[in-house]
Amino acid sequence: MADLDQAKHGVATETLNLPRGFSAVSGRKKSVAEEPVTSVLTGSQVPIYDRELTADEEVLAALGYKPEFKREFSLWTSFCVSFAVLGLLPSFASTLYYGMGYAGTAGMVWGWIIAMIFIQCVAMGMAEICSSMPTSGGLYYAAAVLAPPGWGPLAAWITGWSNWLAQVTGAPSVDYALAAMLLAAASITNPDYTPQPWQTWLLTTLIMLIHGCISSMPTKWIANFNSYGSTFNMIGLMIVIIMIPAGNNRESQGLPKFTPSSEVWGTLSNGTDFPDGIAILMTFVSVIWTMSGYDAPFHLSEECSNANIASPRAIVLTSGIGGLFGWLLQLVVAYTVIDIPSIIGSDLGQPWASYLIQVMPQNTALAILSLTIICSFSMGQGCMVAASRVTFAYARDGCFPCSWWIKRVNQHTYTPVNAVWFNTVIGILITLLVFAGNVAIGAIFSIAACAAFVAFTIPIFIRVFMVGNRFRPGPWNLGKFSIPIGVCACAFVLLMVPILCFPAYIGNDLTCVTLLGAYLLLKLTFRSPDLMNWTAVVYGGPMTMALIWYAVDAHKWFKGPKVNIEHQMLGRGGNVIEGEEDSGRGSSANSFSKVAEDRKNAELA
Repeated sequence: MADLDQAKHGVATETLNLPRGFSAVSGRKKSVAEEPVTSVLTGSQVPIYDRELTADEEVLAALGYKPEFKREFSLWTSFCVSFAVLGLLPSFASTLYYGMGYAGTAGMVWGWIIAMIFIQCVAMGMAEICSSMPTSGGLYYAAAVLAPPGWGPLAAWITGWSNWLAQVTGAPSVDYALAAMLLAAASITNPDYTPQPWQTWLLTTLIMLIHGCISSMPTKWIANFNSYGSTFNMIGLMIVIIMIPAGNNRESQGLPKFTPSSEVWGTLSNGTDFPDGIAILMTFVSVIWTMSGYDAPFHLSEECSNANIASPRAIVLTSGIGGLFGWLLQLVVAYTVIDIPSIIGSDLGQPWASYLIQVMPQNTALAILSLTIICSFSMGQGCMVAASRVTFAYARDGCFPCSWWIKRVNQHTYTPVNAVWFNTVIGILITLLVFAGNVAIGAIFSIAACAAFVAFTIPIFIRVFMVGNRFRPGPWNLGKFSIPIGVCACAFVLLMVPILCFPAYIGNDLTCVTLLGAYLLLKLTFRSPDLMNWTAVVYGGPMTMALIWYAVDAHKWFKGPKVNIEHQMLGRGGNVIEGEEDSGRGSSANSFSKVAEDRKNAELA
C-alpha cells in the first residue's frame, strides 16, 4: 500500500524492480515512476505505444501525452526563440516611456536591478517546474497536477486563461510598437508627415499576417529563422550599446559626454502623483514586460531534444543574460539622455525615436532605429510561435470553442498551423484598440506583463505552499533553495500585480482607480478618461468572464489536462485505459479528474 499511496500523489518511494526500458505491456517501456516527472498519471501506470520512443518521448508519454512534434529544437535554438521573444532592444524601445517617464534616470537604473533580482527568482522557479513537466501546456499542466485534490481543473483554468491572454497579446503589442517605429522613422525623414491611427493599424495587421505565415512553416525552418533573428538581436543590441556612448552629440550641444553619476543614480524625477517609492515600483512594468518572454522554452519543450534539461537551462539563461544586457542598455540611455519631458511629450509618438534624435545625429539615429525595427520583427515572430504552442496545448484539452479545429497539427509542416491563425485573427482584433487612443492601445503592454506573471506564479505558489512531497523534481532543480526562491517569487508578484494596474495620476483628473487586491473600479469623474490605466479593465474583464464561464458551464466538462496516450496499471495486462483522441467538451474520459479516480482505485486495490 505504501507505494500505491505515494503513487496517488505522483511520487514513488520505492524504485520499481524493472530493467531499464521494460514494461508489462511491451517488454521494453518504462512506468511513470521510473521517469523524473510529476505527472497526472500514477507512478504505477505504464504508457502504451506501438513503436520505440526516444528518451524525450518516454518522458512526454509519462506525462500522459503522445509525441506529435519533431524534436528539432536544441538548448541553443530554444534559447534563441526565447531571446527573440524577449527582444531586449525592441522591448526597451517599446516601454521606455514607463521607466523614464515615471521615475527618471534613478528609477531606470535602480528599478531594473531591484526588479531583476525577483524576476530571476520567478524564472528559476519556473525552470524547476519545467524540468519536472516538459510539456507544451507548461504552466497550465503544472497548476492542474500540483493543485490540491479537487482544485486541479480550476487552477488549470485560471492559469491557462491568464497565460493565454499574455501570449495572445504578445505579438500584437510587439507588432504595434514595430509599426509605430516604422511610422516614426517616416516622420523623421519627412517632418510634414503625421501618422494616423488607421495607418498604424493597417501596418500592424500586415506585420501580423507576415508573422502568421512564417510561424506556419515546418519546425526546422522556424528554428533556423529564430536562430538567425536571435543572433541579429544580440548583435544589434551590442552595436547600440557601443554606438550611443561613442557617437552621441551631447558635447556639440554644450554638455559633457555623459551625465554625472551622482545625477544619474541620485536624481529621481517623479512623473506620477504617487510617492517616490511607488513611482519606482511603477517603473517595473517596463522590466516585467521586457522580461516576460523567458517562458518560451517551456512551451517549446515538446519540440526540444533533452527537454527536461535543455528547456529549463534556456529559461534561466534567457532571464539571466537578458537581465544583464537590459541593465547595460538602461545605463547607456540614463547617462546620455538630455531632456526627459521633451522625449515623453514628443510629437513623434515614440519615445525611443525621440531619444535617438535628441542625442544622436539624424542619420545615426535612423540607423539605430532601423536596427531596432529589424530586431522587433524577429521578436514579434518569436512571440507568435510561442503563443501558437500555448494555444495548441490548451485546445488539445478542450479549453476553447472549436478546440477540435484549433488543435489540429498540419500533416505537411508538423506544426499547429490552425492555432497560429486563430491567434493571428485574435491579435488583429486586439489592435483595434488603436482607434480608442494611445492610452487604450498602450494597455496591451501592462496586460501582457500582468497576465504573464500571474500565470508564471500560480504553479510556483502551489508548489511552495501546498504540494509538500508530491512534487517530484526533474534533473534540473534548485535543491534546498527551491522553497526560499519560490517564496521570493510569489511575494514579488503579489506586490506587483496591483501596482501594474495603478494609473499615473490620481485625484480629480482620474476616471477610474483600482482598489488594491480586489480590482474593483470606482467611477469618480468623467473629466479625463484618457488618463486612466485600462489594464484592470482589459485584463480583469476577460478573466472575470472566464471565471463566470467556469462557474456556470465549464466546470461540467473541463476537467484539466486530458491524457491522449493509452496506459495501464503496472502488472495488469487487461486493464488498458484508452487515450482521448478528441478533446471535445462532452468527453473527459482521460482528464485530470478521471486519472484521480484511477488513483483512488489503485489505492483500494
